[in-house]
Amino acid sequence: MKLNMFPLIAVIISLAIPAVAAERHMMQSLVPADKLADARALMNPLPKSPEVVKEGKTLYDGKGACFNCHGKDGDGNGPLAAQLNPSPRNFQHHGFWRHRTEGEIFWVIKNGSPGTSMVGFGGQLTDKEIWSMIQYLRGFAGEHGPGMMGRGQGMGPMMGRDGGMGGMGQGGSRGEMGGMEGMKGCEGEGCPQSNSNP
Repeated sequence: MKLNMFPLIAVIISLAIPAVAAERHMMQSLVPADKLADARALMNPLPKSPEVVKEGKTLYDGKGACFNCHGKDGDGNGPLAAQLNPSPRNFQHHGFWRHRTEGEIFWVIKNGSPGTSMVGFGGQLTDKEIWSMIQYLRGFAGEHGPGMMGRGQGMGPMMGRDGGMGGMGQGGSRGEMGGMEGMKGCEGEGCPQSNSNP
């Protein structure tokens, strides 16, 4: 009896496409191309002190209301996330931090991001408050810390707590894609290593 492999291959490919699209979405800058160089040049003037991080958390959970979309844990699975397309960023994803400067993140928080549900908060938050929040957001990436522009050591969780794509799932529930949460503390062989490419 001859086994037709086409249906199996089609299923495998159809399952891989959403994951690849989600990863691509995670790596794309949300700053318009004509503003990108200026955004990347911005530097956070605030130290990563406990006081600054605490202020950032207060803003994230309060005045900024970021948790509604990005989740209490920064995983992109906030209460409103399922209604948004594209899904909110997963700040736990180390690849995201490796491909972003703080200036890009500042620009998006202040100005919003065309083609997404991310509105600008420049009218509600001062520049200092936005920079404080960025210091807090960096902590979502765990022990691999800033990971910005190639300084991180691992990819971290590409999936959310429930196995969803950290707000990146396509259709259906956010728990359909399987989980990779265990990579958060990944070190050594088999763990993605950063490079210095922006």
